[in-house]
Amino acid sequence: MTPRLEADDISVFDSDGARLLEPVSIRLEPGRPLVVLGETGSGKSLLSQALTGALPRGLKARGRICLGDTVLDAARPADHRRLWGREIAVLPQEPWLSLDPLMRAQQQVSESHSLVRGLGRLRAEQAANRDLAALGLAGAARRYPHQLSGGMAQRVAFAAARAGGARILIADEPTKGLDAERRDEVAALLLQEVAAGGSLMVVTHDLDLAQRLGGEVLVIRQGALVERGRSAVIFELPHQDYTRRLLAADPRRWATTSPAQTGTETLLEVQDLSLSRGGRSLIEGLSLRVGAGEIVGITGPSGCGKSSLGDVLLGLHGPDSGRVERSVARPHAYQKLFQDPPSAFPRTLPLGTALRDLVRRHRLDAARVAPLMQRLRLRPDLLERRPGEVSGGELQRLALLRVMLLEPVFLFADEPTSRLDPITQQEVIGLLRELACQGCAVLIVSHDPELIARTVHRSIALTGGNGAGPDDRSHAGLAAAFG
Repeated sequence: MTPRLEADDISVFDSDGARLLEPVSIRLEPGRPLVVLGETGSGKSLLSQALTGALPRGLKARGRICLGDTVLDAARPADHRRLWGREIAVLPQEPWLSLDPLMRAQQQVSESHSLVRGLGRLRAEQAANRDLAALGLAGAARRYPHQLSGGMAQRVAFAAARAGGARILIADEPTKGLDAERRDEVAALLLQEVAAGGSLMVVTHDLDLAQRLGGEVLVIRQGALVERGRSAVIFELPHQDYTRRLLAADPRRWATTSPAQTGTETLLEVQDLSLSRGGRSLIEGLSLRVGAGEIVGITGPSGCGKSSLGDVLLGLHGPDSGRVERSVARPHAYQKLFQDPPSAFPRTLPLGTALRDLVRRHRLDAARVAPLMQRLRLRPDLLERRPGEVSGGELQRLALLRVMLLEPVFLFADEPTSRLDPITQQEVIGLLRELACQGCAVLIVSHDPELIARTVHRSIALTGGNGAGPDDRSHAGLAAAFG
């Protein structure tokens, strides 16, 4: 079958000429997915950015790209832009960096229908409404990006990327931050593109998504291709040790041992809390006590109020009714690890500048930064880049570093591993457990029931809507339920 896109010896270099991605050649064929797996920061996103001419500032690509009769030089990214939306559609890794903060969700999608497909205003709006409704976002058409949950923002970005009608779709982590139902919907949409003869390349650390898509799998580590082959072969009989380690880090394979709890001091108490947003009741009658060293999981579908609950617990927003008591009065003792770290870092400042500002403002020990960087497997040169110039996983680990510098007694971790590959995810959960062992109470929001079952002491399942309240279940019950 004639490939719709063929790329030969694609490599990426930094401004000093150091190679970040070893030469990789790929073929995107109609009806056959290509999935790129690898650790956070391994270079898999660099491959997709080199193919589309969208590398971060200071990075350069080499290689040849063929789209039918069109031949492109990877070293000349400006030539790629005339193909954006028309030939190649891109779903970027961070929806917060791709959506216009001043445009409503419907406008984001209708603009693509109008400018790329040439539809008139009314037809573009109608098409945008259909796209959003198909993704379960009919009620979010009038919302701005800051009014959307992370999962909702991802789906809006997905609709905008597909609106131009391009037959080649490159999706970078398309299911991160989504609950199981929404992940299944996105997977179904991607498979629908493939079934209709579209060409698909997916960069992901979602092993379940990779298996569902099938096709060909590339495994990348530290900028080099480690293994490639048919999906069934890679998942059943991987040849390389690294691939076996990556698959073994899936939360479904973790042990179900319950973490030790270190103390009995109550750090936060909630009594009869009720919460609504946009006229919709999310939580009613929640009462909760969280002790030192306790790890509590919070689960529920996208938009059910998990992030809003965290804002109330931290005092960032008030509840409709009820009471929240925080027993430690020390400044910055109660902290949040944001679901979308791009929204928590200044976009125009180098990351190192933002960290130095934090250290200076709160009179922290600057000597702690370097060992924490090493512990989180973060290269020092990342501090010279801006938030949009590092991977989502690297940015999430930098956000965790920033929180750890403040030595909190309570941490609300909102989807802390949604941007991480299985290996790094396991390491970050280990760090959160270490924080708990030091007496910090940790509330973990996650769409992954397997991760929750193998990490927390107990969990709260929020159902959202119709005033539904929480279902408080013990870790032991979850372990039995999920096996």
